Amino acid sequence: MSTSLDGKVAIITGAATGLGATIAVRLAAQGASVIVDHLPEQADQATDVVERAVAAGGKAAAVTADIADIEQIRTLFTAATDQFGGVDILVNNAVLPILKPMAEVTEEEFDRSFRVNARAPFFAMQLAARDMRNGGRIINISSHTTGLFFPRYGLYDGAKGALEQFSRVFSKEIGERGITVNVVSPGPTDTPEFRTRPADFIASLEKMTAMGRIGKPEEIATVIAFLASPEASWVTGQNIRVNGGVV
Repeated sequence: MSTSLDGKVAIITGAATGLGATIAVRLAAQGASVIVDHLPEQADQATDVVERAVAAGGKAAAVTADIADIEQIRTLFTAATDQFGGVDILVNNAVLPILKPMAEVTEEEFDRSFRVNARAPFFAMQLAARDMRNGGRIINISSHTTGLFFPRYGLYDGAKGALEQFSRVFSKEIGERGITVNVVSPGPTDTPEFRTRPADFIASLEKMTAMGRIGKPEEIATVIAFLASPEASWVTGQNIRVNGGVV
């Protein structure tokens, strides 16, 4: 058994920035060919991720796709097959955090949150059932906040909770093909987006962890790389909270 991803092809949604970019580079460093999904306005950032992934030893291509549109999700699978020969790994990482009291959430906000955070990964998994090679890996990114019940997180956690349930059920529907389906639920992680939050809120999260600090994107990517590897062949239907012991 080996953690090498030589010959494997990975699709990572929302891979132009933050955790997604770190995941893309990490999988490439272990030998994978990576599809870097990005929005149109993120083209320069996606190009940088591709360059970093190639420098790390893998292959990579940037593909513009808004996963809120199912047809555009299909373009990611088509690109993976056309450019690298198939699909072995799907990381549903793209996220849309709409954080506000539930009593103030609009219908449009509700629909947008579920479209990106639950609907898009659902149909990406459906496409994986059609296009992914046997022995593949599906890794869905949720959040440790689904176990914390923070005020203002109801809409976001509702969508992520749906994704967690989809993953558990799908793991049993597709397992006979050797495809595993797991969830990784990061805790507070030091990304540029996270650092836009109020300093006192970040400090409060640091105090909640066993180590007294927020996590590093590389610490999350390490767990994802393990789940993507041959060594994780007997791990499926799980929700792994990588959060420094918060919950």
